[in-house]
Amino acid sequence: MMHNGRELYSLKEIYRIVYDGSRTAPYIGKAKRTKELDPGFIERIMLAVTEVNGCAICSYAHTKMALEAGMSNEEIQKMLAGVMSDLPENEAPAIFFAQHYADSRGKPSKEAWERIVVNYGPSVSRGILGAIRVIMMGNAYGIPWSSFVNRFKGKPDERSSLFYEIEVILGGSVLLPVAILHAWIALLMKKELITF
Repeated sequence: MMHNGRELYSLKEIYRIVYDGSRTAPYIGKAKRTKELDPGFIERIMLAVTEVNGCAICSYAHTKMALEAGMSNEEIQKMLAGVMSDLPENEAPAIFFAQHYADSRGKPSKEAWERIVVNYGPSVSRGILGAIRVIMMGNAYGIPWSSFVNRFKGKPDERSSLFYEIEVILGGSVLLPVAILHAWIALLMKKELITF
């Protein structure tokens, strides 16, 4: 089980993560359909974010998906250990941006985002952002769920508490539809996808 001492997300942060993720999820779908992002690239992004956030359940799920996408077990284990060597050269900027995005708790620098857009173009960049934000949503809910389950197996996450897990599981369930509705309204109003 991964424990990197990372502070867990508050309900307010989870609301923003779901709002941002819901706004950009359609772009990852489009990038998959048009093959702008291949499955291995998407999984590398998701593994990089999951490694920063320390989500056990997402690590498990995305290890399986990464293997199915053709990644080697060695590459997956390195990424989950935070070793980002031997990345495909054309994917490295996006993967490092994904780490920066997660490490900054969803508040990347404007300069880092602008480099991604220059490097990949607007359409692929939106797909990359979608992949990052979708896994952030998974991590935000996956950490308390896996912590809750592991607590009863005698392996609690030192970062968490039973109160936190219940708060996010129950409170996060209430926030989820509100944040998604908020995101749809923002999409209809054509609000900026990313602000600084």
